Amino acid sequence: MAPQSKKVALVTGAARGIGLATATRFLEDGWHVAMLDILGDTLRAAADGLNRADATLALEADVSDPGAVQAAVEQTQRQFGRIDALVNNAGIAVFKPMLDVTLAEWQRVLAVNLTGPFLMTQAVAPIMRDQGGGAIVNITSISGLRASTLRVAYGTSKAGLAHLTKQQAAELGEYGIRVNAVAPGPVDTAMAKAVHTPAIRADYHDHIPLNRYGLEQELANAICFLCGDQAAYITGQVLAVDGGFDAAGVGLPTLRKERRNE
Repeated sequence: MAPQSKKVALVTGAARGIGLATATRFLEDGWHVAMLDILGDTLRAAADGLNRADATLALEADVSDPGAVQAAVEQTQRQFGRIDALVNNAGIAVFKPMLDVTLAEWQRVLAVNLTGPFLMTQAVAPIMRDQGGGAIVNITSISGLRASTLRVAYGTSKAGLAHLTKQQAAELGEYGIRVNAVAPGPVDTAMAKAVHTPAIRADYHDHIPLNRYGLEQELANAICFLCGDQAAYITGQVLAVDGGFDAAGVGLPTLRKERRNE
């Protein structure tokens, strides 16, 4: 068991992408990290690649399964003695027209993206309460703040998660538990590379003030900030890490075209 003074983070969806980048950043900051994912082989390979067997724990589990969630949280506590931060990053998406989405697809997306963070928080919060506090960061999405096509289940689940964040913050604050959310905009993850065609990427660039996709490490920086002592008086907030995408309205492509022609 690790010394009680060593901070511990539990990160879901940690086998790749933003979750793995966040786990890596926690390790760089001197934390111990429990990495949870449903993709067992990918998760174990990622954990091995970090080469920190002393400070990492790989947990294969489905966040929508209450029994698996409870077992994973208990194993984390046994291994490291405490849990100081929970990052609810695990998520899935179905990119289809609304009228083509099946009930099973709708239910599965909500089960992972919304019920999963609910279950994880229910399991971890009592540990944080008993040790005097902690921080939880839910990973929502820009799709939960503004609507876009082909994301009826995904966007709705992330909008629900943004409100769940506020509900959790309102009730858990008295225990010293802060709850915030990070809403990524377009990020160069494996999911984005798989589903964003060149035309879609061009559309995003046209409407992002910083004119690029975000990096996984940039999301990890924001997540770890919200989990750390420098964010000690921040709770109940949804931070869009999106290059300004949510802040921008219409007209940006036209403005850029006019500037190029000056």
